[in-house]
Amino acid sequence: MSFKKETPLANAVFWAARKGNLALLQLLLNSGRVDVDCKDAYGTTALMVASYSGHYECVRELIMQGADINLQRETGSTALFFASQQGHNEIVKLLFEFGASTEFQTKDGGTALCAACQFGHSRVVETLLKNGANVHDQLNDGATALFLASQEGHVNLIRQLLSSGAKVNQPREDGTAPLWMAAQMGHSEVVKVLLLRGADRDADRKDGSTALFKAAHKGHCSVMEELLKFSPSLGILKNGSTALHAAVMGGNLKAVDLLLKANADPALPNTNNELPQDLTKSERILRVLRLPLMNGES
Repeated sequence: MSFKKETPLANAVFWAARKGNLALLQLLLNSGRVDVDCKDAYGTTALMVASYSGHYECVRELIMQGADINLQRETGSTALFFASQQGHNEIVKLLFEFGASTEFQTKDGGTALCAACQFGHSRVVETLLKNGANVHDQLNDGATALFLASQEGHVNLIRQLLSSGAKVNQPREDGTAPLWMAAQMGHSEVVKVLLLRGADRDADRKDGSTALFKAAHKGHCSVMEELLKFSPSLGILKNGSTALHAAVMGGNLKAVDLLLKANADPALPNTNNELPQDLTKSERILRVLRLPLMNGES
């Protein structure tokens, strides 16, 4: 968190809130010379700073002195957002005791729940959901709380969200589903959980790529194994490319070998009439690709 102070007294209040210096904070607030909701140039308040920094007693003091719980920073963030983002569950509970709302959004559509899910704070997520947070919250680009958790690989949190009603196949606006993102990032355990909970293995983005295609291109073999275990289908993209094309383009020998063992056809061209072997300069990959062809000729 960056903030810009306005006056010497406000500067001192922000410093006390950031450092957790309760005695100084009380002295300043009791002096009557500084507003408990004094703001910096970005709209940051001392309550936001204390909540972000995890200083429970300072947060409580500011609330008891009349701090507005639901003020928003210029970005739209609130004290609840910052406490949730940083995983300060006891502060989140305290803020709820005094009327914090889960409805406020940042400029990109982020809520306290989205922030907690992105950073993997499962206890905070539990508290937020118990206090009215919407499990279907999403950013302006359509990324849901489940999508953010899948992107970061937070397996237990994903189970928690799915048990609370999160939609496993809800895509971002560009068509990217949680499974696709988890596959791209190489989170095999997340992929497994999503598949078991009904994720569409062959759903594609607007560019036509599937989770298997992306995992093959990135060389995430453990992810590929989960995808292939769930369905032996290798899939063909809209442009005729296959996961084997993707593995070859990515230069991933182990992924190529895995796909060949899963009966990928090394003689299947894409719409540009390119065979997988046309897309690699790697002699090692070429040798592996030629083996099935030679076996087929014998």
